[in-house]
Amino acid sequence: MPRIVPIRDLKNTTAISNLCHEDKEPIFITKNGYGDMVIMSMETYEKNMFLANVYGKLEEAKEDLKNGNYSSVEDAVSRIRKSHGL
Repeated sequence: MPRIVPIRDLKNTTAISNLCHEDKEPIFITKNGYGDMVIMSMETYEKNMFLANVYGKLEEAKEDLKNGNYSSVEDAVSRIRKSHGL
């Protein structure tokens, strides 16, 4: 469940840092009752960036498959061997 914290709580930086590391989820910061910022630990940020990259590559692969831009495993292995002189 997402954690929502008012901006005034950012004064206690140690507590906010601990929340970021304990929850391993983004923390939503509100200002005057409205969403203003999102903060997270570096670990969570890196994990999210990695997953976004993987999902992006999967979408590209789905498009390639849909458009017929693919080859057999044998062809791929042959190209790899040729490019590496194997």
